[in-house]
Amino acid sequence: MTRRMWPWLRMLLAVAILGALVWRLGTGAFVDGLRLVDARAVLAALVIGLLTTVFSVWRWCLVARRLGLPLPVRTAMADYYQALFLNAVLPAGVLGDAHRAVRHGQNVGDLGRGVRAVVLERVGGQVVLIAAGTVVLVVDPSLVAAVAHDLMPGLGAAAAVLAGLAAAGALAAAWVRWGTSTSRWRGAVATALADMRLGLLARDTWPGVLALSSAALLGYLALFLVAVRTAGSSAPVGRLLPLMLLALMVMALPVNVGGWGPREAFLAMAFGAVGLGAQQGLTAGVVYGVLAFVASLPGAAVLILRRVAGPGRTAAAKEPVPVAVVREPALAAAVRVPGLAAERGQVTAERLDQTLEYGLALGGRSQ
Repeated sequence: MTRRMWPWLRMLLAVAILGALVWRLGTGAFVDGLRLVDARAVLAALVIGLLTTVFSVWRWCLVARRLGLPLPVRTAMADYYQALFLNAVLPAGVLGDAHRAVRHGQNVGDLGRGVRAVVLERVGGQVVLIAAGTVVLVVDPSLVAAVAHDLMPGLGAAAAVLAGLAAAGALAAAWVRWGTSTSRWRGAVATALADMRLGLLARDTWPGVLALSSAALLGYLALFLVAVRTAGSSAPVGRLLPLMLLALMVMALPVNVGGWGPREAFLAMAFGAVGLGAQQGLTAGVVYGVLAFVASLPGAAVLILRRVAGPGRTAAAKEPVPVAVVREPALAAAVRVPGLAAERGQVTAERLDQTLEYGLALGGRSQ
């Protein structure tokens, strides 16, 4: 029951955050965020999105192949773009990653390891982001103090409640799924640690993952800078960089709708706290959300082309995943999307549940 309610609760919390922003700051920033996006910003988003996707795909291929899983670059590129688009348009924000994990795992005949390859690829990116954010917190504690002081009277308390709900929901779901079987916990942890040592921490793997994750992070920051400039801010890059890094960290919170919600709230409060204007911060967040969606649009083309290709190109078109076996409402919505079908045979409810749990652990939008 908890697992079924959690995705919808998470979406309601994200909508509540956006509603609170509209109530406090009005709709002007949202309208401006849509109006200010021009052709140059769209082109920049597509180019930067291509570069960050290439880096992320390269990282995924590196991890997957280190785990012994074949992953052609062309297929990986198409799957990653499709995942980005689905993350942006489907509830929960991670269902695209769950689908590419299932697709790859089934194609190579090892669903569990295919899922773990996606998880490790995402972990590699999150570790670099957290490390960069930690450096910001250490180097400029006054910034954090100013933001925290401004957040605490209102949104800070709400953020603490949301974080508590997110943690409680994750723990409850894990207890329902795994709490009755200690041996399953031990087996899952042992397998995950073994694959982490092999696919992420190995001497010939982690330098490449670190470099590619750093390059992808620079791409996300560049897109954020385009969004801020498009929103009309002329603040120095050195002043904006810490805010953009912290905003990327906030986007990892598992309380959003396609990345929307905490990001806009944080930018509004953070820009207001450092004297750049809450309205300006909210507009920048909206512009970033629009540009991130634009950057994912090649994934829509992939989805359409695969749909048009039909059964002659993919067996998936013949054998869709039966929605009846999916106990997760949000995942059921994902498998009903045209073209999102099991590549080989049927997917059991247990495996789909496991896949979604791995995906939900990643949180937020694809990084």
